[in-house]
Amino acid sequence: MGRLPALRRWQREALERFEKGDARDFLAVATPGAGKTVFALTAARRALVARSARGVVIVVPTAHLKNQWADAAEAFDLLVDPGWNAREGVPRDHHGVVVTYQQIAANPEAVAQMSRGAFGILDEIHHAGESRSWGESVRLALGPAARRLCISGTPFRSDDVAIPFVAYRGIEAQPDYEYGYGQALQDRAVVRPVYFPRVGGHMEWRAPDGREFASSFEDALGGTLASQRLRTALSLDGEWLPAVLAQAHQRLVTLRETDAAAGGLVIATDQDHARGIAHILRRRTGAPVVVATSDDPGASDRIAAFRDSRDPWLVAVRMVSEGVDIPRLRVGVYATTTATDLFFRQAVGRLVRWSRQRGPQGAYLFIPDDARIRAFAFDIKTSRRHALRPPEAETEREVRDLDPAEGEKEDQLDLFAVIAAHATEAAGEFEEHDPWDEDYAIAEEEAWAAGQESHELDRAPVPPPTLAGAPAQAPRTARARRQALRESNQDRVIALARLTQLSHAEINRSLNRRIGLKRISDATLRDLQRRLEAADRWIQNPKG
Repeated sequence: MGRLPALRRWQREALERFEKGDARDFLAVATPGAGKTVFALTAARRALVARSARGVVIVVPTAHLKNQWADAAEAFDLLVDPGWNAREGVPRDHHGVVVTYQQIAANPEAVAQMSRGAFGILDEIHHAGESRSWGESVRLALGPAARRLCISGTPFRSDDVAIPFVAYRGIEAQPDYEYGYGQALQDRAVVRPVYFPRVGGHMEWRAPDGREFASSFEDALGGTLASQRLRTALSLDGEWLPAVLAQAHQRLVTLRETDAAAGGLVIATDQDHARGIAHILRRRTGAPVVVATSDDPGASDRIAAFRDSRDPWLVAVRMVSEGVDIPRLRVGVYATTTATDLFFRQAVGRLVRWSRQRGPQGAYLFIPDDARIRAFAFDIKTSRRHALRPPEAETEREVRDLDPAEGEKEDQLDLFAVIAAHATEAAGEFEEHDPWDEDYAIAEEEAWAAGQESHELDRAPVPPPTLAGAPAQAPRTARARRQALRESNQDRVIALARLTQLSHAEINRSLNRRIGLKRISDATLRDLQRRLEAADRWIQNPKG
């Protein structure tokens, strides 16, 4: 194995506090893009090396993140199976599994068996509070764990459901370590500054009761009408959304002049909306567009391919709203009617990931100039200004004049009709050279040119692994090698079935017996290789 990923200052501090504590539960809150995954995997690896835990169970919000965590774990010489299910065991050369909160809800008892004495990592732990049954399932499944490390970038919920394994003071969750966006900006070369070009416009629509309305974003409206106005702006039938997409595309084109891999993300309202946005982008800009929606079984592969490509645009609904790591995203369009602080922060988190290969970099999230969304952006902007601008230069906080929950009480939206929607030019934070950002750009450039000091110098010694069974590093990931070997084994079984006229089940049992394997799900990489060699010998001598 090569060198372990470097630890930033906050990761070292959090790790020290975690290891000095004796409580079973620890909540680390860190801004998206700061490196929560590296921190958690370092803690897990050290626990296994010290034999204070006997395995790893990682819980994540989405299926796509299972693969992302499994790939990240290999850099720490940890093998965790993202394909585990309750019917199969864990390969003997693996240290644990990655599962989703939904999987746990379906079968908490099976996960509880694996978590006994293990090191538990609960990614974006607030998801465990999405329903009372989910919370109870997570408590049951991870209850037997030796230690539980909960991590989150947005450790709060819009409801009053308590989050498992989190300590509360009154109604507020109490992190054991916290690292905010403003702190990350001050540390330089950790996260990007995000700017919020606000796009106004004039909208006309027919409400479900038949009345017609006309309003700009400057008009103060109640929650229901404000939500109808936002829905009108984001409709595929008006001109507001195509105009905003064109402005965002032009910004991306400009960025790609100096950062050829820079990418853009549009967060859509639903699957049909996402496909319609992709059609508009292709028709009006000629740019290729990748669409990732939850009804597409290949969505995770599409996201992974986009991450490693230079394609300009990705359109998604919720699959990229949280946790997905695509550092090359520099431009975003907030084209969803979801108007909650939590979801907005998750969207911003897709753009803040600093990339040490790209030098100074800013990111831009185009937003409707809706009072609720503007207020969410102002919270984040305030954190940025605290880091980048002298305190006396602060501006007054904008007033939240709408109830975020009120706009969700609409009904009969199937009768809703868009009459017209027109956008104005993006306003607000768009200039790259705002006066309080120049110092940031200079410091970021210095850190980058000096060899990423925050990455190369902030190293903490980690004991070498003492765990048995982990295979040697190879050009491909262990997960990819395992998949390739399993596919090769399946090909050999098909060939042997033709040669011997035996059933696939008979051939599989015979091959397992030849190498002393009880079931294929237990197979290590070495077992799969030996099984493949046994199949090849059998093919050469079908009667043997």
